Amino acid sequence: MTNKIIQKALDLEWINVDEALEIYTKTPLAELMQAAHSVREKLHPVKNVSWIIDRNVNITNVCVSGCEFCNFHRPLNHCDSFITTQGQYAEKIKELFDLGGNQLLLQGGMHPKLKLMDYVNLFSELKKDFPEVKLHALGPPEIVFLAKQEGLTYSEVLKQLMQAGLDSLPGAGAEILNDNIRKKISKGKCSAFDWFEVMKVAHTLRLTTTATMMFGHIETKEQRIQQLADIRQVQSEKPQDAKGFISFIPWTFQSENTVLAKKHTFDTVSDEEYIRTIAISRLMLPNVPNIQPSWLTVGKQIAQLCLWAGANDLGSVMIEEHVVSAAGAKHRISIEVMKEAIKEAGFTPVMRDQQFNLTMIEN
Repeated sequence: MTNKIIQKALDLEWINVDEALEIYTKTPLAELMQAAHSVREKLHPVKNVSWIIDRNVNITNVCVSGCEFCNFHRPLNHCDSFITTQGQYAEKIKELFDLGGNQLLLQGGMHPKLKLMDYVNLFSELKKDFPEVKLHALGPPEIVFLAKQEGLTYSEVLKQLMQAGLDSLPGAGAEILNDNIRKKISKGKCSAFDWFEVMKVAHTLRLTTTATMMFGHIETKEQRIQQLADIRQVQSEKPQDAKGFISFIPWTFQSENTVLAKKHTFDTVSDEEYIRTIAISRLMLPNVPNIQPSWLTVGKQIAQLCLWAGANDLGSVMIEEHVVSAAGAKHRISIEVMKEAIKEAGFTPVMRDQQFNLTMIEN
């Protein structure tokens, strides 16, 4: 039975949730990795692995979502609360440019006093001062929050942000896209339905997006697989000339000192389970071009193994990151280590931009 399911995936046919769960749980790891790598080779026949230089900057740490897995957020008027200033952005962007990067990943947070026009003004100012910078910013929860604040549609919010300079929309806030889970761990964030609705609208506007999944907490394996099926379905509905979800990035829950870890007992995701998740993602998502392991949460060596389990991208060197690190992610990687890691794994490092345009191939 498992061989028939794997053959369907190898033929780039859709496998359903039950079929995926069957091979996810029962296929020997080496066999599952080989199948996923075969699909990767069909989609990316050249032995390149892409990567990017960007900087993850938090617009603010004030957020009213109350996520139980987040140690980074602060309530309004907390002594540690902040909103990043234009001067701080300028300093951070100049450092980014000096390192050869040009993308800012701007994480928002649902700040009750920041309105749509504040983000429009921020994006406009950044683009005016640094026309070359690419803004990979906010995420569906912030778009839903702003739409409710302003009494606007998701399309109206996104159009204003795009006009101000938004280049792409991250798949933030996808901590298992199942409402029963979301009510328990991120009750202040948008529903799974609204998350996907924002992405559908973004795709109709030809705004490139990414999809993510934080797993390894209170969800089931079936709920993980269902999220992949839902991502695949939404991707299939995009306009033909839209990129839609350009990549998928699953990462493991980091539990250190989180409210969620204090309230629940769960097993840490093993290295094998993470590699299996990368492999099943590649097998289930033939219409999402790129799969990226999270070296930040699993480390360099496991990320390298994932390159033989369906992944073709290693993401960013991540000059700056605070949210996941605040919950225990300690892995770090430099530009040189990134390139060497790809070479050590048997691939050619290729620097890219957010749209996966190749900008530099290593010899």
